[in-house]
Amino acid sequence: MHYLVMHLAHRMKLILITAPEYFIEEDQIITALFEEGLDILHLRKPDTAPMFAERLLTLIPEQYHKRIVVHGHFYLKDEYRLKGIHLNHRNPDIPENYKGHISCSCHSLEEVKEKKRRCDYVFLSPVFDSISKLNYHASYTPEEMKKAHKAGIIDKKVIALGGIDTFNLDEVKEYGFGGAAILGALWNKFDLRSNRNYSELITHFRKLKKQAD
Repeated sequence: MHYLVMHLAHRMKLILITAPEYFIEEDQIITALFEEGLDILHLRKPDTAPMFAERLLTLIPEQYHKRIVVHGHFYLKDEYRLKGIHLNHRNPDIPENYKGHISCSCHSLEEVKEKKRRCDYVFLSPVFDSISKLNYHASYTPEEMKKAHKAGIIDKKVIALGGIDTFNLDEVKEYGFGGAAILGALWNKFDLRSNRNYSELITHFRKLKKQAD
């Protein structure tokens, strides 16, 4: 019984970051992933006009809007009743009088310590060699991560990002992260330009979900 409680306590959040560009089947894939149990979607489309984000949001059923975090065009949060906003080097400031969920990107354990206080959770990257970015290598050794977990720096408010897939998700859990943010592991299963069939992507998500649980 004690083991079961421990096991349940360490269910990790699965967060998906969108592909950087918009594509035709996107709303259908996102909706299908929410139906499969995706915890949170981060809508990240650098250097794109807000009208495209609005169009995508209107195509995603309203019941899932409260599980979407935006990386820019922060007014969308209130307009579409989204979960919250994400701060990064492009959009580093919290809007005036903002109330609600805040997350942010961190690239060092020092940054995690400092930013965890004002955020609901933070991303730490790159934890492993990136799948989606060339020559973007892991910044931390397994020893450093275990030590950071012991010191209380890596905890349930820290989400691992960078190179995460089925072959290393168990390590993410072992290092004490509260969740994993997925990008290349899923979008690499689908050709954004020519594919119409996303069943391989959904099947792969189910494997990740099962492992995270």
